[in-house]
Amino acid sequence: MFKRTIITAFLALFLLPAFAQHSLLYKISGKGLKQPSYLYGTIHMICPDDFFFPEHVKEAFGQAKTIYLEMDMDDPAMMARLMESMQDKTDGYSLQNVFKPADYQKLSRYFKDSVGMDVSMFKTMKPMILLSSVMMKSLECPNPASYEGTFIKMAQEQKKPIEGLENIEDQVAIFDAIPDSTESVMIMDYIDNLPKQRALFKRLVGAYKRQNITEIHGYLKDSPELAGFEDVMVYNRNRNWIPVIEKAAAKETTLVACGAMHLGGDQGVVALLRKQGYTVEPVLK
Repeated sequence: MFKRTIITAFLALFLLPAFAQHSLLYKISGKGLKQPSYLYGTIHMICPDDFFFPEHVKEAFGQAKTIYLEMDMDDPAMMARLMESMQDKTDGYSLQNVFKPADYQKLSRYFKDSVGMDVSMFKTMKPMILLSSVMMKSLECPNPASYEGTFIKMAQEQKKPIEGLENIEDQVAIFDAIPDSTESVMIMDYIDNLPKQRALFKRLVGAYKRQNITEIHGYLKDSPELAGFEDVMVYNRNRNWIPVIEKAAAKETTLVACGAMHLGGDQGVVALLRKQGYTVEPVLK
């Protein structure tokens, strides 16, 4: 009997918390909240065959009065404002000059052959604007699905407002914190190691489908676009989002949807909310 009690205690202390991390949806309560709110981890692009949208996420969405994404992505002027903000207006600036000549030639061929665009279209843009087009080639499908797009469509159908955890200026400041020369190296590393990046992304999607935020967080160190800039790209943003989430949750039931890589780890959104005194429980259905 004593031995069985020890084993049960071990499972409760060590194994069950690990299994409890296998969720992308978390309920936020406690600390005087009159109603719960929800936190959901997304993946920004995924092939339709891997896309899944559980019923309990739809239920949480239905309870929410307001939806928070990383940015207010249903603002029709947002993309135009973002593109304008990503312009480098420095006299004499040219994207071509950010890359080594041989790298720029390779980049031009890659965009023409693989992306179907002329990279010269971006000649006055900051290099990070190219990364999303490059990363799209990590997917082995032509038309990826989008969780953010799904949430926007649902919010429009249910007439729920969408807000942003950060604004365009915050996003641009992230890119400005990384030197152009470093961004160009990130981009070329992605292009030069595309098979490796596809394999990495495939493993990341596997972790996402397992709903394991701890495993997803572990891929942070393997992502070339984040290497050395984890604070700028992830952890600082997590900390900045906490007051926004607290204010929204205090007002009404809210669903916050952000990249799942922001949830795990001791500096993840789940841990930071718990440190603030909230009860953050995985919703397991």
